[in-house]
Amino acid sequence: MDIASLLELAVNRKASDVHLAPGRSPALRIDGALRALRDEFPPLTPEVCESAIYGILLKHQCEALDRNMEVDIGYQLDLPEGFSRFRVNIHRQQNGLAAIFRLIPDHIPTVEELTLEESIFRFAELPRGLVLFTGATGTGKSTTLACLVDQINRRYPKHILTIEDPIEYTHYEKRACITQRELGTHTHGFAPALKSALREDPDVILVGEMRDLETIQLALTASETGHLVFSTVHTSDTSQTVDRIIDVFPPAQQAMVRSQLSAVLQGIVTQVLLPRASGSGRIAAREILLATPAVRTLIREQNTHQLFNTLTSGLQAGMCPLELSLAAKVKKGVISEAEAYAVANRPGVLSDYLASRTFSYSAPGLAMAESEDWAEPDARRTDATPSPATAGAPQPGGGPNR
Repeated sequence: MDIASLLELAVNRKASDVHLAPGRSPALRIDGALRALRDEFPPLTPEVCESAIYGILLKHQCEALDRNMEVDIGYQLDLPEGFSRFRVNIHRQQNGLAAIFRLIPDHIPTVEELTLEESIFRFAELPRGLVLFTGATGTGKSTTLACLVDQINRRYPKHILTIEDPIEYTHYEKRACITQRELGTHTHGFAPALKSALREDPDVILVGEMRDLETIQLALTASETGHLVFSTVHTSDTSQTVDRIIDVFPPAQQAMVRSQLSAVLQGIVTQVLLPRASGSGRIAAREILLATPAVRTLIREQNTHQLFNTLTSGLQAGMCPLELSLAAKVKKGVISEAEAYAVANRPGVLSDYLASRTFSYSAPGLAMAESEDWAEPDARRTDATPSPATAGAPQPGGGPNR
């Protein structure tokens, strides 16, 4: 079993993930669908699979795997035309040792390639606060964050510190100073790295994931003390994200944390990734919640169940319910209606948007994305799919590493 050949095949076929496990042939995830390579590879034996996986590990990674029975690493594949990087999870399961390789694109996508709404890439201009990206694994959160970090890198002479598990996109210094740290290689965890970060004079901190109480508390503190903090949470909508953060803390601390979060939060973006109706490639749909005074009050007063109403009434401010983003793409023929319903948090709301005859479209941020401030000189918009309009929409339900 030659892992290098398998990964090269994945790169050539534009796969996002490679699955390697005993008892079955390797499989590639292409445009969201998992496809077994039964014609190219026979089912793998436990011995072959284990030998191949251990063959890519360094000594300390082998020790971590033996000790913990799972490990996350970054892996670089050298190719004739350059190199490709992978985020790899290796774990033991009932049939033996298995691994999942996530392909990291070889360049940081631009705002036009990601079709980012203006209210999202405006986060890169913030001087301080907390910005959260949420969604399931594999929905492009890290890619969107890398794009925002790159915008800051190209525009501002700031110190950007990233704490990742593992490092995915490598940022090369432009106007900013970049420090990238990897769990297991440069630090023992998000919490100790965040503690240290506050003494490292950062302007911008990217925390790969807010997993536990200590990391969340330190991220809130860093936001309070004048830093711009980006991070991710595994939740499916914006209001659920607020509740998840609060619920991590003991009941006696929750009122204080609500007040703290309401003061530092700048925005929450929930992202889903869907296959295009054309059958080639995927596109993101996003729910955008901005921390307006009304949103801050709802968080502080424990009324997060009302956040959706604020979303639908805040379209002019740049907010967007997920269902509106989905409906816009369905009506333009970019995604299928079935795919939209499969990921919608509120199918009834999606139906209301799709049934609306007054539904209109715009592309917030298109002019900014094509200006010299935001795009490379030769940048061209590669996807003309517009974002949901802020006017005329229905209001369902009330409205290099260092």
